Amino acid sequence: MKEDLEKIKKEIEELREKIRYHNYRYYVLDSPEISDEEYDALFRRLVELEEKYPQFKTPDSPTQRIGAPPRKEFGEVRHELPMYSLQDARNDDELREFDARVKRILGLPRDEKIEYLVEPKFDGLSCEITYINGILTTASTRGDGYVGEDVTDNVKTIRSVPLRLFTDNPPPKFQVRGEVLMKKKDFVKLNEMLKARGEKTFANPRNAASGSLRQLDPKITAQRKLDFVAWGVGVVEGIEFKKQSEILDTVEKFGFKASRPRKIANGIEEVLEYYHEMEEKREQMEYELDGIVVKVNNLELWKKLGETSRAPRYMIAGKFSPKRAETVLKDVVFSVGRTGIVTPVAILEPVFVGGVIVQRATLHNFDEIKRLGIKIGDRVIVQRAGDVIPEIVGPVVEKRTGAERDIVPPERCPVCGSKLVKENVYLKCVNMSCPAKLKGALRHFAQRKAMDIEGLGEKLANMLVDRGLVKDLADIYYLKKEDLLKLPGFAEKSATKLIEAIERSKRRPLARFLYAIGIPNVGEYTAKVLAKKFKTLENIMKASYEDLLKIEGFGPETARSIYEFFRDENNLRVLEKMFKAGVSPIEEMEEEKESPIKDKVFVFTGTLSSMTRAQAKALVEERGGIVKNSVSRKVDYVVVGENPGSKYERAKALGLKIINEEEFLRLLGIKE
Repeated sequence: MKEDLEKIKKEIEELREKIRYHNYRYYVLDSPEISDEEYDALFRRLVELEEKYPQFKTPDSPTQRIGAPPRKEFGEVRHELPMYSLQDARNDDELREFDARVKRILGLPRDEKIEYLVEPKFDGLSCEITYINGILTTASTRGDGYVGEDVTDNVKTIRSVPLRLFTDNPPPKFQVRGEVLMKKKDFVKLNEMLKARGEKTFANPRNAASGSLRQLDPKITAQRKLDFVAWGVGVVEGIEFKKQSEILDTVEKFGFKASRPRKIANGIEEVLEYYHEMEEKREQMEYELDGIVVKVNNLELWKKLGETSRAPRYMIAGKFSPKRAETVLKDVVFSVGRTGIVTPVAILEPVFVGGVIVQRATLHNFDEIKRLGIKIGDRVIVQRAGDVIPEIVGPVVEKRTGAERDIVPPERCPVCGSKLVKENVYLKCVNMSCPAKLKGALRHFAQRKAMDIEGLGEKLANMLVDRGLVKDLADIYYLKKEDLLKLPGFAEKSATKLIEAIERSKRRPLARFLYAIGIPNVGEYTAKVLAKKFKTLENIMKASYEDLLKIEGFGPETARSIYEFFRDENNLRVLEKMFKAGVSPIEEMEEEKESPIKDKVFVFTGTLSSMTRAQAKALVEERGGIVKNSVSRKVDYVVVGENPGSKYERAKALGLKIINEEEFLRLLGIKE
């Protein structure tokens, strides 16, 4: 019997190797060696044996691509190295300026030729895939560059992603980065199928790839023809690279598709030749491209060049010229944002521009309308700025008939009817109770990056304002369960859940609170700088204009916005109302000096009853802790919920500190 099992095990292993090889030939090299029928026979035999002998089933088996059970939500993965966005260059001059800047930083003469690696910039969804000892363990989206969504089960369904690296000597850790894509032909077929079913179609291949990868049910992802093209690496252990070109060569040897056509360019003029060549070829490529990527090839120079807070200095995206089309400007309507700015929006005769049907385009402000010289009824040229945002380039004056009408700025707010005021180039509604402003402010306040009130999205924000339940931001902290039960879609459980989410939001880090309350000119980064500099909300509220102006990077406009915000009587009234309801931002000094879990590492396994995994993670990170996805000896606490997985067994084997949900809440100071 033992011999028979050994024989079965050997057959399974041989089948896996054959299937991996033929997957690689078909999905990566596009050069199959056997027929579909022969491949199907191999696969069926492997499935049959694994079902009969489950003790031989492994997570890297080709059969695991068929999709795991549906998930309730995506977890989060913190990138060990940030996944930066790229600075854009939109023409030859800006690419030459990048080259000159690289030389200035490195102290090289102007006529020195830098060796660059140039490759296509694929228009997809960035993803990082981690392999431990050659086995795929985690895959995550780029997210905000620091934290992405856990899409491991879905990525495993992508046939061009190896579940095991193609090497007999895998590195201990290998993080490959690349783009999840959908070929143009597969995008067309998918939309035809969705249309036939009466389902919503996708606007372009990038949206199709993103929507397919982020399905909660991996079986749906498995049905979509997604692809993965690698362009770099994250953390790599056990291999030393000297050049970016070596990285991509190695990635291909490990079984991936890597960016092609790529080349090494000797100096900026060869970069420009490649730039123009790829722009000419973009329509013939099987994937959508929106430009090229230019990288300094020598990795030693990367260390010297470094990064800004948002982008690396050793690479840049050379964006292609936007795609254009001609259509009719049918009308102009006016939208009101959360700050009260009235934005004119062009209503267009639907037109296909760069793979997307465009029906609306922002006109920014009335100075822009004057500059463009457009009228209602004009034939206009439309382009997608950066191939993303539709915008009007200008009118086709020679096609005017005389029936065109001037675009007249409104005198009153299109939502609340209040008189508009001119502020720089904008028209603005200054009515604090304007429903349009409040709806936008409420959505902004509740979003994950701000106060993270789960369940308070656009639909509910609009409903709360329309029904008069929320007349200012502070009112959400006075909502009662009975109020919510009167709204459509709410039952006892969902109402309780939202009230609990609102209650939890009362304690958020100071930086997130500052971002949430909508101070003009204060985004996430500025809010973090403010919190770090002044430590407490009280200090910020007392700060003088001169104090604010002294902060590095703060100009007069930003300093004035913050100063005036905290001297506006209505703003102070709303803030005071929040404080009375128990809102108390976590101050910087509290995180630094008082948190009992600062720098402690947590791992979660199983389902928590009082919150989602994402909310638990946020609570840990707000208090200076760290959340990891995998169990190791470096973990301080393993939090166990209902139906824990293999992490629980591994934690026990390693003798780690294991706590239940109640102990976790006590540790965080949430429960007595």
